[in-house]
Amino acid sequence: MNSLEILDNDRMTQVKLLPTVIEITSQERRMINDAAVHLQRKYGSYENRDFIRHVHQLASYFLPERILHIAADFASDFSKNQYGALVFKGLMDIDQESIGRTPANWQSADYSKFDLYGFACALIHGALPSKPVQYYSQRKGGGLIHAIIPDEKMRETQTGSGSSTDLYVHTEDAFLKHQADFLSFMYLRNEEQVPSTLYSIRSHESIGENYRPLFERIYKIPKDANLETATNEEDTLDSVLYGNFELPFMRFDAAEQLFSSTIKQSEDAHHYLKEFWEEARHLIYSDFTPQAGDVILVNNHLCAHGRSAFRAGVRNIDGVEYPCERRIMLRMMSKVSLIDMRAHTLTEDPFFVIEEHLGKNFTDL
Repeated sequence: MNSLEILDNDRMTQVKLLPTVIEITSQERRMINDAAVHLQRKYGSYENRDFIRHVHQLASYFLPERILHIAADFASDFSKNQYGALVFKGLMDIDQESIGRTPANWQSADYSKFDLYGFACALIHGALPSKPVQYYSQRKGGGLIHAIIPDEKMRETQTGSGSSTDLYVHTEDAFLKHQADFLSFMYLRNEEQVPSTLYSIRSHESIGENYRPLFERIYKIPKDANLETATNEEDTLDSVLYGNFELPFMRFDAAEQLFSSTIKQSEDAHHYLKEFWEEARHLIYSDFTPQAGDVILVNNHLCAHGRSAFRAGVRNIDGVEYPCERRIMLRMMSKVSLIDMRAHTLTEDPFFVIEEHLGKNFTDL
């Protein structure tokens, strides 16, 4: 079940909608590890376009049947009981010795050390089925996987490289019309024991008339902290909620839409966003601390993600601080259809998205 229920005075009362947690068995983990090894030998890299083109069929062949069924159900379930996030506990064994010391930042990471894990993540996306893609807005592409590593120079920023402040919950690339449909976060290392945070639009008891203004296209949705929003782009407005009025999808970035020091919403837009946030912030889930080998799979239209603040390279045990290796998380993004966003991809590579901001493409490629 996705929600917890308690018996109170002989009646069942729903307490809170939660992400679904799947405990991977040792046999399933061995199947996934063996599949990744086999695919690496055959294709060399998870970036291989032959592998990506056939990832749906390969997922059906290599993944455990239970995982295939869970993924397929998850991908098309937009119901009121679908949180929008799956937690796969112990999906893979992580070879800490082969990874070596955590690099200073993502720029200095050796991605060849992540190949096995890239294959495993791609198979999970393929099972949905959804196609791994890369976005020029994310590190000028940077490949199908991004290593998220705390960077001391960016520790106070609202980015994946930050650490000393809470990363506000957000849907990935909320400033794009063709943002990723699904995200996976594979944890290779989390010795600091940093909790992940998730927030689902389905956690609200209901989306009534008071939230109808969030469907109006009156909201500034600036680029995230890694990018600069041009003055003319501030005039491009869109909605926060979209799709079905009773069970909507969400495009939301609390830090950029509500708390940015440079972007000013209109009076009405700010009022509605603030009212929405006052309820949403109490529905954030932060009770899960990922361990090495865990994967969180997120429907980017239903569920926002973030993380708690932490001290990179320090683990607190019973009030005593010990040095440790800094965390490493691998992020992969995917789209269900390459056709719908074809006007926003490279001509020669439909897996490479060049959208810059709410339907506008980069022109300086």
